[in-house]
Amino acid sequence: MMKNLMPVRKTLLALSAASVVAIGSIGAATSLTLPSASAAQTPTASDTAMAQKKLNTFYKPALKGEFPGNPAGFVVGKTTRTEVIEKFGSPDVTRSSVNGYDSYTADMGNPGYAMAYTPSGVLKEIRYFGTNVERQTNIGGMTIAMVKKNWYAPTSTSTIKNGNTTQTKLTYKRGNYKIEFIFNNSLDLSHINLLKG
Repeated sequence: MMKNLMPVRKTLLALSAASVVAIGSIGAATSLTLPSASAAQTPTASDTAMAQKKLNTFYKPALKGEFPGNPAGFVVGKTTRTEVIEKFGSPDVTRSSVNGYDSYTADMGNPGYAMAYTPSGVLKEIRYFGTNVERQTNIGGMTIAMVKKNWYAPTSTSTIKNGNTTQTKLTYKRGNYKIEFIFNNSLDLSHINLLKG
């Protein structure tokens, strides 16, 4: 039996090697067409259900000034920068001024965050950027229609400029806090903010 598999393995290896060489040769002369990012990340019904479930995890913690997941226990207006660094470690990108943000990059399925502090070092804002891997199952699958359907009418809606991009901000009052959904367009959620209301 093993002797019969050896020629098959050699043939498959030869074909694989030939394919790599052929593709490499094609790549040198022309470029291969790859699907666009939006086409590759179109959410399925399952992705949408997961994104909706993730969206709803923000609802109750926001009443306490918290986000769900990794930063659970960080309270806007109470937690200090020292406490955040003790739990999260040093930021991937440290704020360049007292009004800037410490950024934690998304990696290995962990979402990205940015934290802003008061001049005395108390947490004043948490930003959630979602994950890079399977993004459509979390922030990448959240739409304006989904937020409004699940959280109803926002406390306020406004338009903001971010460089050349015009964004829509949906703000929801949650007790003493507010949560903001910042959309690049109705289907593209950039990030979620939590701050004192």
